[in-house]
Amino acid sequence: MGLFSGLLGNASQKDVEKVERQLVDILIPNERVNLAFSLIRDLIIFTDYRLILVDKQGVTGKKTSYKSLPYRSISRFTVETSGHFDLDAELKIWVSSALEPTEVLQFKSDDNVVQIQQALASAVLQ
Repeated sequence: MGLFSGLLGNASQKDVEKVERQLVDILIPNERVNLAFSLIRDLIIFTDYRLILVDKQGVTGKKTSYKSLPYRSISRFTVETSGHFDLDAELKIWVSSALEPTEVLQFKSDDNVVQIQQALASAVLQ
């Protein structure tokens, strides 16, 4: 179900040790991955200090973009759950005093968007 959910745009939780090994060149010394989710080929990663959004680009996915959002710079976020006619759930993240969301993540169900929102709230509000 995990692979099938990923193909449909559902976030699925990843093994944090495997993700840490993949990000060995991205993480700073003593930074640990606390929680990670895959969304098709992309990753949403919560570390001790920041949210890292990994965007695999191109047909082969060899080109990769790493967006790093320190928790202290995230000013607000919203979660929109799916409804009867609108089947997509959405998470929007604003940084500092930006008028438009810095990041908009689309999910095909509410399953893990709530868990991701809870992790984000825990990281930003503590």
